[in-house]
Amino acid sequence: MGGENLEEGPVNHERSSYSHNWNHIRSREHRKLAVQSNNTCPVTKQPLPPDSDLTPNHTLRRLIQSWCTENASNGVVRIPTPKAPLTKSHVVKLVKELWVPQLQLKTLRKLELLAMENERNRRYMVEAGVVKSMSSFLVACFNKQQTVGLEEALSILYLIRVNPTSETRLLPIENDRIMETFTWILQCKMDGHSSIKAHALLVLKVMVKTASSTQLERLKPEFLSSVVGVLREGISHQGINAALHILLDTCPWGRNRMSMIESGAIHDIIEIELGMPERRTTELILGILFHLCSCADGRSQFLSHSGAIAVVSNRMLNVSIAADDRAILILSLISKYCGTCVVLEEMISVRAVSKLCVVLQADYAHYLKEKAREILRSHYDFWKNSPCFISSPLSKIQLI
Repeated sequence: MGGENLEEGPVNHERSSYSHNWNHIRSREHRKLAVQSNNTCPVTKQPLPPDSDLTPNHTLRRLIQSWCTENASNGVVRIPTPKAPLTKSHVVKLVKELWVPQLQLKTLRKLELLAMENERNRRYMVEAGVVKSMSSFLVACFNKQQTVGLEEALSILYLIRVNPTSETRLLPIENDRIMETFTWILQCKMDGHSSIKAHALLVLKVMVKTASSTQLERLKPEFLSSVVGVLREGISHQGINAALHILLDTCPWGRNRMSMIESGAIHDIIEIELGMPERRTTELILGILFHLCSCADGRSQFLSHSGAIAVVSNRMLNVSIAADDRAILILSLISKYCGTCVVLEEMISVRAVSKLCVVLQADYAHYLKEKAREILRSHYDFWKNSPCFISSPLSKIQLI
């Protein structure tokens, strides 16, 4: 009779993928059969002879493989023999081979495949110091201005990022050389740049997410400018979202906001939003716009884009509660500090005013209703004769 897993590896503990489980499984099945009053196979439920013994899974696998081979002409595919499990010593050996020039690319690809396989491999790789080796490799590429192997190294870093409390400490954001390396990668013109830069942004997203406030407020303008620059290059959706996460997590600090504004971030993210991205992308964009519009230069750049107010108004009530929150706060900043006749007229024409009226009457959070009321009340005299006010049951008394 077979054990529970037909793909159990050989009994040889050096070679079996599941050798550490086999003795436990075999003992468990023996106990199960011993306590059953009627001996039956736990899988097939067929009766078993009283003197029956368990057939090792590796024997079953060989029998099945033999049967597959005999029936290959009928389209039967032979099941593979489990590979030997990864050991920490093997990873350490690969890390050493990383610094042998003729083995470098081959070793990186081996490590990448191992990282793709399972969590156990990734854990061994972290313990063996792969993250530190990858960061050293990236810095070496920067020093030599070499791009070969960048994609594989970044992919490995991204794949084994699973436990940020351990590996991101090995990629400290305050390390100037590491940040200069990532800035170079994001600015570099190379073959396959889209995939390489997307991987770099995904790694940076984790680094930024776990960095301290002190570290984030000291980011260099060149780094933030390089993140903004990637948004113009047509990278993958995943890469764009990673870049937006980085900008959102770093823009609460005034110095960082100014770096983004000077890099033209507002224009770039509005252009992305005009492409009607998915919900999460919209929420990230509106979050960034809110922070950047909290300063005069940001509001000025926002209004310099002809579609800015329209796109914010359009997303209101159409995406999510989080998007509504950011959109209303953006309109509040614009109407409060830049409430010229031109701006107020545009808010009517793009239906921003009518949507604020809806927010005031609908089931929204109290603070959002108050924010909408504040916007409408502050410019009531300008908007009171507009169609949205005439058709709305709202009165000036209700706005007070």
